[in-house]
Amino acid sequence: MRCPACQHEDSRVIDSRATTDHVRRRRECQDCGHRFTTYERWERPRLWVLKKGGLKEPFSHEKVLHGIALACRKRPVTAEQMDEAAARVRAHLEKAKDPVIPSTAVGEAVMAVLKDVDDVAWVRFASVYQAFESVDEFVDVIRPLTERQADGPDDAPNPDETA
Repeated sequence: MRCPACQHEDSRVIDSRATTDHVRRRRECQDCGHRFTTYERWERPRLWVLKKGGLKEPFSHEKVLHGIALACRKRPVTAEQMDEAAARVRAHLEKAKDPVIPSTAVGEAVMAVLKDVDDVAWVRFASVYQAFESVDEFVDVIRPLTERQADGPDDAPNPDETA
């Protein structure tokens, strides 16, 4: 590692600390004694998205985040929650072990994550992503959500058991 003060190429590591996404190292120049900090970041695998037309393009966190933000527009979802959702999509896609991901897999991963974030955002994204041909198709997709809401929360006390 080159010293920022004297440009000498020899330095020694004094201290190393690992965090979740990088390693921080304190170094000392062997020539002038100047101390400085370096950061090493882990390289993530490069993901490619295979579009329907056969075109391959690099995976874009920003594109996924934009799609999530559109679905969450005017919903009680924070920017941090949306960014975390986009990160979860990438993490899900990285588990596939294949660096080339079909665009349909990206859409399905976004839908799976949005279902946990906000039901309305999930429905909005699904309506665009699945390109429904009829209202009946749309109703079939949202029926499980309405049934789940009609049942109420799973941890609600049963009135028959309280006596």
